[in-house]
Amino acid sequence: MSGKYVLIVDDDPDLVETVAMMLESKGFEVGKAYDGIEGEEAIKKRRPDVLVLDVMMPRKNGYQLCKELKSNKWTSDIPIILLTAVGEAVPTTSYSHAEGMATEAEDFIPKPVDAATLVEAVQRLI
Repeated sequence: MSGKYVLIVDDDPDLVETVAMMLESKGFEVGKAYDGIEGEEAIKKRRPDVLVLDVMMPRKNGYQLCKELKSNKWTSDIPIILLTAVGEAVPTTSYSHAEGMATEAEDFIPKPVDAATLVEAVQRLI
């Protein structure tokens, strides 16, 4: 398990820190990015073993980034966990579950995120 690299992309710094600490305590290396563009740059620098990706973010949302990664040969096999508050927000946002399912993400975890559930999902996908 040691040395597995997980990239967390979320615009909520508290969530990023909480999840990063839990993953690091389990022996993972953790990268952090705070919007879709930063996430994209981080992936170019180091390919993650698992990507934890928030849906609603500035500059580039998680659906867009997920779709781009899944259509790129170099990144298409990276397991992606989408974090989404969209469940409750669908009626008031332009995001939809159909759009989420079309992204081919491996897992969806609703927000507010239970960090332990997220860590289990990461371990399951590695």
